[in-house]
Amino acid sequence: MRKGLGYWAAGAVVAFATPALSHPHIFAEARVEIVAADDGTLKELRNVWRFDDIFSSSVLMDFDKNSDLKLDHGELNEIANTIRDSLGDYSYFTSITKDGASSEIARPEVFNVDFKDNQLLVFFVAKPKTPVKIGGRMTFGIYDPTLYTAIDFAKDEDMTVEGKAFEACAHKVVRPDPDEVISQNQLNLTEAFFSDPTGNDMGKLFATRLEVTC
Repeated sequence: MRKGLGYWAAGAVVAFATPALSHPHIFAEARVEIVAADDGTLKELRNVWRFDDIFSSSVLMDFDKNSDLKLDHGELNEIANTIRDSLGDYSYFTSITKDGASSEIARPEVFNVDFKDNQLLVFFVAKPKTPVKIGGRMTFGIYDPTLYTAIDFAKDEDMTVEGKAFEACAHKVVRPDPDEVISQNQLNLTEAFFSDPTGNDMGKLFATRLEVTC
């Protein structure tokens, strides 16, 4: 069974239940800037995630090798590399579509973490593997397909676009109503799904997304 973000920290395996329950166990407040290149293609998505205190404390305990209750440069690098490697199976929690077609996400070259005010911070830049021309109907989402991690955009302003190619486009943040999603997908939400949600990508239906129309 595939496992969500809770499993990239070795000791956190014990701290959290399996994702079979299909509801979040880890919470992160997020911000994303969607940036256009000068040639009118999509340049990158700049992400900032701030994780909840409980999960952040688990990561501190797992990676604080010298037990000084701090994360030094080497320990932070180990966390960053572990997260990046683990999220590769989940497209780095990044969804980009144009006119219904999904883009494959390249392995992020920029991936950093920090630990401030007892919270784990993750900073990374996501890019499509092949160029995507801005236009038509596009959607951008940051979410865990297993529903194990909740990526929350508290304000609409936490999802923004930047660059001249977006100036002629309309954009809006869409926040699906969970009750409505469940009602519309009753046939898919079977006991088998909740026992093993692998591959169903129901997280996409619940995820906050930015819709861009040009």
